[in-house]
Amino acid sequence: MIIRRSNERGYADHGWLRSFHTFSFANYVDRNHMGFRALRVINEDRVAGGHGFGAHPHRDMEIISYVLDGEMEHKDNMGNGEVMRPGDVQRMSAGTGVLHSEFNHSKQNELHFLQIWIKPKQLGIKPSYEQKAFPAAERQGQWRLVASEEVREGSVSINQDVNLYAGLFNPGEQATAPPSRYAWLHVINGEMEVNGETLSAGDAAAFTPEESISLTGQEAGEVLLFDLA
Repeated sequence: MIIRRSNERGYADHGWLRSFHTFSFANYVDRNHMGFRALRVINEDRVAGGHGFGAHPHRDMEIISYVLDGEMEHKDNMGNGEVMRPGDVQRMSAGTGVLHSEFNHSKQNELHFLQIWIKPKQLGIKPSYEQKAFPAAERQGQWRLVASEEVREGSVSINQDVNLYAGLFNPGEQATAPPSRYAWLHVINGEMEVNGETLSAGDAAAFTPEESISLTGQEAGEVLLFDLA
């Protein structure tokens, strides 16, 4: 297990936007942290009320948005326009090219969300969009599959051999993941004991295929687990 601590991440403060970068992004470049397997970006963004990202292009990238607090308004040139709230998972396959915007739906309250980029398995596909809600009860004390290539268990689809799980864990609640493939675990909030190490909000850990993962909640919080080829 290799730990990536929250305070080691890149940071950018644009006034209306404060962003932590787990991997190299924009002006933050760290050759030792360019991504992990197909996982390329995990940005933890806080957007002030009434602000957001104006229309901008993407291509050949799988983009997942995960709202932690507040509401995010999405619009794109495919005709989609939705508001995301905590518990929602949004997937956009940029493919041959897409134009979209993301704004804080509130004029007063802060928006706190994760934006995740995953390299696609197939390039040049037709752009597409999907959004689903995953109630807290489905994530409490267990791993809930929220994105997968095969669209298993009601997850959103993704153009890559990746399984993304989300879990909510109270103190004492436990979960395991047997040795299988590469894995990246990201603690969103709270505090977790993972394979005997304490991980707090913003901390992450990388695992090789030989390693099993054992998690116990210390302080109530939320965790993402990426199962990667």
